[in-house]
Amino acid sequence: MNKIYLDHAATTPLDPEVARAMQPYLGDDFANPSSVYGAARATRLAVEHARAEVADILGAKPTEIIFTSGGTEGDNLAVQGVLRSAGPGAHWVTMAIEHDAVLGQTAPLDHQGYPSTIVGVGESGIVSAEAVAAAIRDDTVLVSVMLANNEIGTIQPVADIAKAIGLIRQDRMKRGIASPIYLHTDACQAAGYLSLHVARLGVDLMTINGSKIYGPKGVGALYVRHGVELEPHMYGGGQERGRRSGTENVAGIVGLATALRLANDTREAESHRLVALRDGLLAGIQRTVPDAVINGDAKRRLPNNVNVIIPGAEGEAMVLYLDNAGIMASTGSACSSGSLDPSHVLVAIGRSRDEAQQSLRLTLGRSTDEAAVNKLLDVLPGIVARLRQIG
Repeated sequence: MNKIYLDHAATTPLDPEVARAMQPYLGDDFANPSSVYGAARATRLAVEHARAEVADILGAKPTEIIFTSGGTEGDNLAVQGVLRSAGPGAHWVTMAIEHDAVLGQTAPLDHQGYPSTIVGVGESGIVSAEAVAAAIRDDTVLVSVMLANNEIGTIQPVADIAKAIGLIRQDRMKRGIASPIYLHTDACQAAGYLSLHVARLGVDLMTINGSKIYGPKGVGALYVRHGVELEPHMYGGGQERGRRSGTENVAGIVGLATALRLANDTREAESHRLVALRDGLLAGIQRTVPDAVINGDAKRRLPNNVNVIIPGAEGEAMVLYLDNAGIMASTGSACSSGSLDPSHVLVAIGRSRDEAQQSLRLTLGRSTDEAAVNKLLDVLPGIVARLRQIG
């Protein structure tokens, strides 16, 4: 049976070109980049070339790029690095549908003396810049709003939020408040579909990772604008200009840069192709399962994301039946798949616990074509009918 993969928001397969770029550093070119002999200088050169390539795509300086182990570490370093640099009492703002790598920090940081305000999003799954601005206080030093949601795909108005923060900064200066206020965005899901130009977005920090852009798992990057005060959360040999110690994952870093370049080069064409497939899939689900309800704004969402509630069909059961039919899908974030709790994202947009457990997330990618969409539409109505009969 030819398997159909519709879970690209969880992870993506490694692009063959990326694998080829990584291969030398998995074999003969294994030297530690921090050493001083010739072989080590060659691996150091590879890391710095990758850093320059990532920076160029983001519209940043190479010195503003920190390589990490992935999106989770990048988000943690951004949030905790800014807050701990400011000191206890520093306040921060985030939103209710953030990835757990950001939202999961609120409770422990609050306990440590770093209070937070979580802003709601409403049924659309899109936060308003006005609501974010209203949550900012004189002691706020950080706002963290993801560029696109990993479960329902909604695109957030990050550039508008940046403009609102700019006005607040000006007002603070007039009132003699010198404390900084930075804007961080988790762009892990947005990479490959939306522009990541940091100046146009107006962000001070941005997280990306390799596994969502057909690159390797276990590697990512954090953009940190020059001048942002960031306390490291790992200490050791002082790599990454002292902000993230640890021997560099050379093969992963090279793979990340290659994957980001390929994703950026094909972004517009691939997004256009996927929008047509996504809209066809949504229309097909609504035609064959008329009571299906789309989660989040129907248009202001990633080109590859379809997330629906199908009443009377339990989400995990749908995923298992689809798997038996040769289709890989999910109910939501792979990072939370072991939890029995309903999706915090769906609860935040007003879904009940029962509704949240009847969700299905289908995320398309480079391998998705009309045949894959048609196969899903062929088998889904029968699966729903069977589950409703059982229920």
